[in-house]
Amino acid sequence: MRRALYRFVVASPAPVGREHAAGGVGVAHHVAKFHLDRLVVDGLLAFEYRRPSGRSGPGAGRPAKLYRPADTGLEVSLPERRYRFAGQLLVDAISTARREKRPIEACVRRVAATAGRSVGAEARVNRRSSATQLKSTVVDVLSGHGYQPRADGRDVVLDNCPFHALAGQDPDLVCGMNLAFVEGVVDGVGATKLCPRLEPDQARCCVRLKG
Repeated sequence: MRRALYRFVVASPAPVGREHAAGGVGVAHHVAKFHLDRLVVDGLLAFEYRRPSGRSGPGAGRPAKLYRPADTGLEVSLPERRYRFAGQLLVDAISTARREKRPIEACVRRVAATAGRSVGAEARVNRRSSATQLKSTVVDVLSGHGYQPRADGRDVVLDNCPFHALAGQDPDLVCGMNLAFVEGVVDGVGATKLCPRLEPDQARCCVRLKG
């Protein structure tokens, strides 16, 4: 029912009221109200208040609550993929390569490293943290970006590649981007005891952090 209401609102050329939506999918007004408001809470719909067309001033009645698709996109994938993030890195790299007339591969690695360094530095709380604490911060950052890191002795392995399908199309380019991003995270956090290395593996990310 919620899916049907969402599709009805998305297909409408203008924001939709509860009664219109209820009639459109054949449910009671209170049922439509419940599901529409849940879609707002879930970030799939937004709403606005508007008086009926042609009515204004005293006696025009209360403004109606109208629903429309939310402006923000929502992506869900299992295992976790970050293709939008990859797209941002690649677009930035292509723009840089055009502007500076440099090889695209070098620009991809530079852009990815800069992005990783930025999120790593943002996550680092104390510059006097121990090596164990810095390693834990790196793990937290990579977890937040979908890599599913886990300890393997002194090393950290990444059980998931957020760019899996892209890596299958161009391993050299995408694995190089992965490595540069992870190197940037390690550098930004300041975890000098960790050394990211390329170790391609069909079952997981191509990067392994040597401890």
